[in-house]
Amino acid sequence: MSDIYTMGIDIGSTSSKCVILKNGKEVISEGVVNLGAGTKGADQVIDEVLKKANLTYEDIDVIVSTGYGRNSYEGARKTMSELSCHARGGAFIFGDVRTIIDIGGQDIKVLKLSSKGQLTNFLMNDKCAAGTGRFLEVMAGVLDVKLEDMGDLDKEATEKTPISSTCTVFAESEVISCMAKKIPIPNILRGIHASVATRVAGLAKRGGLTQPVAMTGGVTKNSGIVRALGEELETEIKISPDSQMAGAIGAALYAYDEYLKG
Repeated sequence: MSDIYTMGIDIGSTSSKCVILKNGKEVISEGVVNLGAGTKGADQVIDEVLKKANLTYEDIDVIVSTGYGRNSYEGARKTMSELSCHARGGAFIFGDVRTIIDIGGQDIKVLKLSSKGQLTNFLMNDKCAAGTGRFLEVMAGVLDVKLEDMGDLDKEATEKTPISSTCTVFAESEVISCMAKKIPIPNILRGIHASVATRVAGLAKRGGLTQPVAMTGGVTKNSGIVRALGEELETEIKISPDSQMAGAIGAALYAYDEYLKG
């Protein structure tokens, strides 16, 4: 019997992720490009993962798309909500996990899973940018630091500078004021991360928090956020090198289900 290759594409607001799964069990290629919905991001990341896997488009048996821009990709047999895909992908990556926190570019999602890894409930904040990846982008711009450096700079903090505003615009003004007072950037960053963690934890605690807790999405690369959230929730936050790929992995698993249905 020949191998079955399925593909999951997660087209977010700020980036596109893609995964190829072999026989519904093994991730053989994955990639991410920093281009989201409304761009050529999906096409670019697909080309990238096919090249890595030494496969062609015709070798892929079924494609499922998810994410903010899932309906914009016409090559998928089916679209799935990012809630379902992050739950499925998170369970695949972490195994025994009961709560998944996904901080996306435009929203925050808290997913509650059963002991069998099935989505039972979710909470979502998509009305305000505060606490999202976009909020962190704005703060990085104000501080003139790279997004990827925020976690390392947080480690250099000697104290936490309180950032009380939950509104992105007001928080931006607070940060500018802190810089005018010559407060060290690491201390400001630690305050920013604490502010995000407080907002995310508030959502996560609503309806009760069940452990173990894992985090998905690109913000997992910011160790300052992961640390602050763990402190706020008083629990270990599980992360993985594949955390950003959870949605795409979930989509690829649903694509395998579609293949089995024929």
